[in-house]
Amino acid sequence: MDKRILLVASGGGHWQQLMQMRSAFDGHELFFLTTLSGLPEQFDARPAAIVPECNRNAKLDILKASLMIGRHVVRFRPHVVVSTGALPGVIALAIGRVMGARTIWIDSIANAEEMSLSGKLARRVAHLWLSQWEHVAKAAGAEYAGAIL
Repeated sequence: MDKRILLVASGGGHWQQLMQMRSAFDGHELFFLTTLSGLPEQFDARPAAIVPECNRNAKLDILKASLMIGRHVVRFRPHVVVSTGALPGVIALAIGRVMGARTIWIDSIANAEEMSLSGKLARRVAHLWLSQWEHVAKAAGAEYAGAIL
């Protein structure tokens, strides 16, 4: 059975890492969410939508992003939500989990010393919580399954 998989990443390195993994989801129905216009077209990642970037310092932006992300999650009804970061990915995981989706967080390889702040938040909602650094995974209590890059 094909799964509906929602793939979520902010622009930059988070998106690059998500694109490195996309062949792992071949054969499934995919929908991409990102925060930077033009990325889906540049990587032929379709269907896709752009959602607002948000961070802990801008509460109103978090609310706006949550509403938009929630709308996409409800419409797509994913079986699985996967994110490489940042806060929009955590939001998507949380909403997806409430709706019954399995959730996977893969912390960015850029976080070589400790789990990212978004990654720490994702721990609460991710069924599978991964770091790309074995020592970071061990220290945080996450799982390690290798690195993307």
